[in-house]
Amino acid sequence: MKNLENEFVKDGLKLPLVEDFYTIQGEGYHTGKAAYFIRLGGCDIGCQWCDTKFAWHPNLHKLTDIKDIIGQAKIYSAKSIVVTGGEPLNYNLGHLCTELKKLNIKIYLETSGVGPLTGNWDWICLSPKKHNTPNDQLYNKAKELKVIINNEQDFIWAEECSKKVNKNCKLFLQPEWSKYENIIPEIINYVKENTKWSISLQSQKFMHIP
Repeated sequence: MKNLENEFVKDGLKLPLVEDFYTIQGEGYHTGKAAYFIRLGGCDIGCQWCDTKFAWHPNLHKLTDIKDIIGQAKIYSAKSIVVTGGEPLNYNLGHLCTELKKLNIKIYLETSGVGPLTGNWDWICLSPKKHNTPNDQLYNKAKELKVIINNEQDFIWAEECSKKVNKNCKLFLQPEWSKYENIIPEIINYVKENTKWSISLQSQKFMHIP
């Protein structure tokens, strides 16, 4: 990923905004709740099954002042805001979090955990990838572990990750969407035998919403 050479980006005062929208949270612990999403551009992890490849290249997306991002979020009645990507931890999110906190809104982070943690978050969902592993700080801070299951080897990876998170972290296995029909029976059987896990579905795709 080509780095954005900009002092405002370095300080987190401007961010490459892909899209922002008010919708229903479709995955993980907060499924079914209304949430405002802020999607940032830039990710060099390169998961072949990624469904947001349009967000990989930061230079394709307009650098947006965080004041404008926050101003847009204030229009809606959301009680929570999800910052996602791409990979949001490519950027300094301290200023964004500070300003969002002033709105008395819960702020959630969706991350693979490869970058340094910035910002003060109410909830961190860690979705680790085998080919670019998270740093230990993210394992310790995560309140939710969401592992994408693409093949049988991913169950082993999920168990390795579950040993690194804190004891109160919620554990989820989520089928990779393009293999849903084939992999969901295996996930169901696995969770029945390993009850510390729950199943996360991309329910937004079933509901046909953003």
